[in-house]
Amino acid sequence: MDYNSNRKKLPLPEYGRNIQNMVDHVMTIEDRAERNLAAQTIIDIMGNLYPYLRDINDFKHKLWDHLAIMADFKLDIDYPYDPPKPETFQEPPKKVEYASNNIRFRYYGKTLELMVEKAVEFEDGEEKEILITMLANHMKKSYLTWNKDAVDDDKIYKDLEILSKGRIKRDDLDLAETRDILQRNAPRKKQNSNQNRGPKKHVRKS
Repeated sequence: MDYNSNRKKLPLPEYGRNIQNMVDHVMTIEDRAERNLAAQTIIDIMGNLYPYLRDINDFKHKLWDHLAIMADFKLDIDYPYDPPKPETFQEPPKKVEYASNNIRFRYYGKTLELMVEKAVEFEDGEEKEILITMLANHMKKSYLTWNKDAVDDDKIYKDLEILSKGRIKRDDLDLAETRDILQRNAPRKKQNSNQNRGPKKHVRKS
């Protein structure tokens, strides 16, 4: 039996074994003009495999690059684009820089920390009171998303003071009840399928 595991590994498996066999055959063609024509035919076939990508910029360029990769960069033809070099794929990938934001309480998130800092800048008044109350309620909701049991309001007040660097000290905010938040966060139960059905038809017995 001829198993795929015993065959040569495909450089680009998404094109399949038959396309790879075509590329291998093109490399054996001695006449350059005929080799160019065969390479163009393979590009057309490769494009037909993914017709929905034809409108993407540089789609043809990518196909020619893929052809060079499948030929192990040894196919001598007149490329319409500069073919990639093997060294390009031997370089280690560039290091991805991750955000280095130091989040004090991850269950609240960085955005809420920024909103607390912004709330500190508000002038004292009704607007600031409403904003602080909304932020504290959102903190309680976010906390209960991670801790399903309960949370004391004193914990929210203390965290709010820490996030505001001591500039918001409150213990009298109107916070939602824990049971109400947990009830809103709970997944809704699927309604009984019988509720979606119409009234049963009564069949008259003869």
